[in-house]
Amino acid sequence: MYVKICGLSEEEHVRTAVEAGADAIGFVLTHSPRRVTPGRAAELAALVPPHVLTVGVFKGEDPDTVRAAALTAGVRAIQLHGVHPHSDFTALKDLGLTLVRAVAADADLRCGAYDEDLLLVDAPRAGAGEPWDWSAVRGRPSGRWLLAGGLTPENVRSAVAAAEPWGVDVSSGVEVARGVKDSALIRAFLTSARP
Repeated sequence: MYVKICGLSEEEHVRTAVEAGADAIGFVLTHSPRRVTPGRAAELAALVPPHVLTVGVFKGEDPDTVRAAALTAGVRAIQLHGVHPHSDFTALKDLGLTLVRAVAADADLRCGAYDEDLLLVDAPRAGAGEPWDWSAVRGRPSGRWLLAGGLTPENVRSAVAAAEPWGVDVSSGVEVARGVKDSALIRAFLTSARP
């Protein structure tokens, strides 16, 4: 099970996620309580070994803004969240970074339909930390896709059983307060996600 821990902003939590076996670590570079600057993301990304994917998360920014921030942050992947046209992905393809398309369940769920490398299927209200009907997408997404939205150490196993994703993504589910991560929860999530 591929596991992405998203919305990290503290060195301790980046180290914990790496040590506990995360496959990818996300830094939010868009409007959010979890937002970090591209410069801060670069400092955190420097702590991450090459085998762990570092992801810059964006929502609504134009490709030029995304390109500049991603290059400053030094991330190895770009995640475009929400409604982004195919042309936004095409415009970033030349960077040679992994592209992630993050959408709600009512979008085109074919991984690669927008030239992305990974697909992330999120809750109707992204970032709210609310569980949703994970079984509604079972059998629909194709290719390498991650389930997100309302996942916690307690429910990730049942969510995986319901949706059968290739991977999972968590942010609020490993927080003790909005935007405040917890190392014990990060470790617990990784343990639960890979029984």
